Amino acid sequence: MNERSSYFAVGRRKSAIARVKIVPGNGQIIVNGKPLHEALPRADLQQFASEPLRTANAAGKFSAMCKLNGGGVTGWSGAISLGIARALIKSDPELRPVLKRAGLLTRDARVKERKKYGLKRARKAPQYTKR
Repeated sequence: MNERSSYFAVGRRKSAIARVKIVPGNGQIIVNGKPLHEALPRADLQQFASEPLRTANAAGKFSAMCKLNGGGVTGWSGAISLGIARALIKSDPELRPVLKRAGLLTRDARVKERKKYGLKRARKAPQYTKR
């Protein structure tokens, strides 16, 4: 670890944007001023958001403070995960191969497709009537 005490990174998923700051701590993740379990109600989302800390064996070394806006809870968990992974790399560049192998540095680019005119949704067409 370098002499700096906090590291900052941005993570994105769908329309959610997480600005993440990691500081030396006990592995706690604070999301918009609330603990992780209050901000993300589902256990699988909490697990996914804290995955980079466990993968890098940094759960006892760093705590994360996240400011989130946009999106919903699924996007939030992905954005937090990417933000924490990027911040961990800034703290220790040698963690990059470990996090990369676990797939935690890939930005999930899937976003909702826009609605097209003449259609009900992005691809659903109105019902066809022959007569």
